[in-house]
Amino acid sequence: MSELGDLLARERKKHEWSLREAERRTGIHNAHLSQIEKGVITKPAPAMLHTLAGVYELDFRRLMRLAGHTEGASNTSAAAAIAFRTVQELAPKEQREALAYLSNLRRRGVNGDS
Repeated sequence: MSELGDLLARERKKHEWSLREAERRTGIHNAHLSQIEKGVITKPAPAMLHTLAGVYELDFRRLMRLAGHTEGASNTSAAAAIAFRTVQELAPKEQREALAYLSNLRRRGVNGDS
């Protein structure tokens, strides 16, 4: 087992959840969760870690570190993956509003208006 897998298994059991219950709560297939817990999968995707952190009430940065995701480029990728996943979960009108907001932020950044 890995430290990440041990932590996730401990937290799941603390909540008294089966792997199937954890799957229901996270949307992550129970076989995949099992492989993470057993250390077969040692570096789950950042978006998956973000979901697990939220559902299991754990620190996302700690999970990222335990999974071996380093500072810099992978954190930028993690942020993008999390933002994309979050936008997907919004209603269509909210998606349009979020994308308009992000476009506005980008324009301000390009124009130097911070």
